[in-house]
Amino acid sequence: MLALDLYDGEVATKADVAASLMQSTKAERCLAIIMGASAFAGDDAQIQTIGWCFGGGWSMQAAEILKTKTKGCIIYYGMPEKDAEQIEKINFPVLGIFAKNDGWITPKIASDFETAMKAANKKVEIKIYDAEHAFANPSNPKHNKEFADDAMKLSVGFLKTNW
Repeated sequence: MLALDLYDGEVATKADVAASLMQSTKAERCLAIIMGASAFAGDDAQIQTIGWCFGGGWSMQAAEILKTKTKGCIIYYGMPEKDAEQIEKINFPVLGIFAKNDGWITPKIASDFETAMKAANKKVEIKIYDAEHAFANPSNPKHNKEFADDAMKLSVGFLKTNW
């Protein structure tokens, strides 16, 4: 297992710091990190991606970038793919974990992604919890242990099924 650090060692303990880190991250640097991890894993590696929030969006992007190496992708309240042409190229199953009361990655965004994936005959499972953004983060004041535990069970099952 590899955990990629897109923040180069910086850690956010507050929302404003996290926002600053997200905004300062350069796509080229993230791509280099992903490609370096893929090279380290080797040509025959089978990869599943998972990420939360900003990392959830990058989980989707990494899965797309790694193409045939990708065996699955989990997005926790991160931005899913919106481009129909890119969705057509997806060759891996996706599990999307979202929050009903998320003002950023809204249920409509999640639903639109699910609809587009199904229209393209792609494997997708979307779960929307009656919770706030980042509900699975235990340091979040709006953490919901029940939903976080359920989402973790779904994630572990997904990873096992697609390995």
